[in-house]
Amino acid sequence: MSVTVRVPAKVNVQLAVGGARADGFHDLANVFLAVSLYDEVTVSPASSLTITCSGPDAAQVPLDRTNLAARAAELLAARHGQSPDVHIHIAKDIPVAGGMAGGSADGAGALLACDVLWGLGSSRSELLSICAELGSDVPFSLVGGAALGTGRGEMLTELEVGGDFHWVFAVADGGLSTPAVYGEFDRLNEGVAVPAPVASPALLDALRTGDATALAGALVNDLQPAALSLRPSLSATLEAGMAAGALASLVSGSGPTTAFLTKDEESARSVAEALLGSGTCRAARVASSPAGGATVVARA
Repeated sequence: MSVTVRVPAKVNVQLAVGGARADGFHDLANVFLAVSLYDEVTVSPASSLTITCSGPDAAQVPLDRTNLAARAAELLAARHGQSPDVHIHIAKDIPVAGGMAGGSADGAGALLACDVLWGLGSSRSELLSICAELGSDVPFSLVGGAALGTGRGEMLTELEVGGDFHWVFAVADGGLSTPAVYGEFDRLNEGVAVPAPVASPALLDALRTGDATALAGALVNDLQPAALSLRPSLSATLEAGMAAGALASLVSGSGPTTAFLTKDEESARSVAEALLGSGTCRAARVASSPAGGATVVARA
C-alpha cells in the first residue's frame, strides 16, 4: 500500500518581524497564502526509513534524517510507539531553498501520508502540534488557504479570502539560508527599537474582499532588505517584473525567490515571459491563490 499527499507552496503577503527573542527566534505577524505550486509526497511500507526525490533541483534536497519529511515520520511514529519504517518519495515542484516553504510542505505532506498509511486517525490538533515541533512554517503547509501566523509563525488563525489572486514566482540561482537572512535582519537593525509585529488591517481587508489592487498596496516583507543585502542581484529581478506590468513585487519569505502579484492570469503569463527574457532569473512560474492545504490524492 502507498499513500500520496499533495501539499502547496506559500507566499508571505505580509511578513512583519519583531526583534530577536531569548530563544533565538523572532516574533512574527506572518500572513501566509498558499499558492498552486505543489510537491507530492508518497509513503509506502519499507524495512527502514528511506527518502528519495525527483523533479527540479532534486539534487539539492537532503535524503537523510535532516529532511523534515523524515523527521515527521519519526515524530509521528514515536508518539504511537512504532518504528518509522517507510519509504518516502518526494516529487518536487516547489523551488528548493526559495523562501516558499518547500521543505516545510514536505514535512506536512509526509506527516499526513504516514498518519493515513498507518491508520492512526490523528486529530487535526495532534497533527498541528507535531507540525509546530517540526518548524515554524509546517503548520500552515498542513492547513493551506490563508492564515495569520503569530509567535514564531506556528500559531495560526485562518483568514477569509474573497477571490483568486494571480502570481508569478521568479526562481533565482542557488538558495538563501533562512537563518542567515534573519541574522542579516538583526545586523541591519542593530541598535534599532524594532516594533512589535502586527497584522495590517488593510492587507487583511484586501484578502477578504479579493481586491488585487488593494493587496498590491499592502504587501510587505520585513526580511526583504536583509535578503537584498545578501543577494543584491534580486533587485534587478524585482525591477524587471514591475517593468513588465506586475501590480507589486516582493521577496518571498527569506528568498531568494521573488513574487509578483498581477491583475489576472493573462497578465501573469505576460510578466513570466518578460522575466524569463530579462535574464534576471532562471525560471518563472505562474500560480494562483488561495490553494488547499495537504490533501490525500492517491492510495494504492
